[in-house]
Amino acid sequence: MSETRPKILWADDEIDLLKPHIMFLQSKGYEVVTANSGVDALHYADTTPFDLVILDENMPGITGLETLARLKEAKPHLPVIMITKSEEENIMDQAVGSKIADYLIKPVNPNQILLSIKKILHSSTLVAQQSLNSYRDEFARISSLTYSATSFADWCELYRKLVFRQTELEAPGAAAEMADMLLSQINEANFSFAKFIERNYASWIASPESAPMMSHRIMREKVMPLLDEGKKVWLIVIDNFRYDQWVAVSPLLGDIFNIHSELYCSILPTATQYCRNAIFSGLLPRQIAAQFPQLWVDEESEEGKNLNEEPLIEGFMQRMRRDYRISYSKINDSENCARMTARISDLRNNDLNAVVLNFIDMLSHARTESKAVRELASTDAAYRSITGSWFLHSPLSELFKAIARTGDTVVLTTDHGTIRVDNPVKVGADRDINSNLRYKVGKNLGVDPGKVLEVRDAAEFGLPSPGISSSYIFARGRDFFAYPTNFNRYAQHYRDTFQHGGISMQEMLVPLVTLTPKQ
Repeated sequence: MSETRPKILWADDEIDLLKPHIMFLQSKGYEVVTANSGVDALHYADTTPFDLVILDENMPGITGLETLARLKEAKPHLPVIMITKSEEENIMDQAVGSKIADYLIKPVNPNQILLSIKKILHSSTLVAQQSLNSYRDEFARISSLTYSATSFADWCELYRKLVFRQTELEAPGAAAEMADMLLSQINEANFSFAKFIERNYASWIASPESAPMMSHRIMREKVMPLLDEGKKVWLIVIDNFRYDQWVAVSPLLGDIFNIHSELYCSILPTATQYCRNAIFSGLLPRQIAAQFPQLWVDEESEEGKNLNEEPLIEGFMQRMRRDYRISYSKINDSENCARMTARISDLRNNDLNAVVLNFIDMLSHARTESKAVRELASTDAAYRSITGSWFLHSPLSELFKAIARTGDTVVLTTDHGTIRVDNPVKVGADRDINSNLRYKVGKNLGVDPGKVLEVRDAAEFGLPSPGISSSYIFARGRDFFAYPTNFNRYAQHYRDTFQHGGISMQEMLVPLVTLTPKQ
């Protein structure tokens, strides 16, 4: 848009009758150039830069629709408002199909036109200003909630508010200083959230009846009841899928599904080996290691940590004494996803289809190692945007459409989220312990105890004990562990990368969504 007065081209064969409208727009700060025909409009548009065109549909010679088509061919991003006397649906369809910005039916008054212009030319600025005003009004309430939240429901409410404000304030036109203030509030909230987890997590493990929904209860409490009702169910687990990414993706599913969304608490460590195995087995990691040692892979093992998910699901069904027919699939690329969509009629023979999608996990790892990917996903906003674009343009979108056509129910969730880290914390452990940057497990973990949550009794957290004198440590907020040797180089390499395994709202408060197809 022009940096000075926005310039508008108005084409109408009765333009002289519209002088009061034109004078009104000029009084509001717009420069208006008029044309009496489609030919004149095309000439002006070819020689003069305009911010917007107002076009009468019924003009002699080249009609408004013909003028619109030629305008869009030459200047596809130039917004056009079409005004017409006709209420014929086919004309509306043609205009909308030509990507007009708005469609008004005569008679129109000046305020109608002004509203349409504001919506098209000033929407982002007005939305940003309103978002700023709204955030200023809510700033104190968010701060109060940060220190008064005493229940899991309180933290879910606060996190939803923070994500909403984050997406609003990162819109074009928002003031950078307000986004920085919000980031400070998020960091403060994560500090308080870590204390909340430290106070309550062990009691949740000991008394699940008073605990929030957690990873190991999803199968029993969210999936099994649907199967017992006779529904065909798809359990789709997107690795590393944060709540704010779900917010970016959810509008793309709203046209085909009824959506029931909630947050659940991912278990610790917020790492795939623990969380996803807990989801599929319906057991805590300590229980898996004790009851099915052949299916649990120790930290020091070089064997893949998630190779036993299918037998874990089968074991869960056996313990529940259900003979449902199930399938398990892991999708690592678009080709695999497209093949699954093509097999949808065969997969419908199963009662439960469990699917793991690894794209976002691959994106977060690629962002760490690739400078180009780090530039593309340089901020949380960019990370969300890439997620939405991937979902829209990948075969996954077609898979969801195919599932919706079958009438099956989808339980969409994740094993854990991620957080963008920026503060290295020295850990003096040997390098042969686990490589995760947000949690460590082993003996003699040399770290300032004030900077971490240390768990000496693994059983209290439902975790297997790797050995006598071993303990777990978890990073809080945006911290990550770095070794004293080559500390600066190591810290520089991993600073501003997305990691998981520790304690933060972004990692632990994650989406659990039930999708039922719209009829």
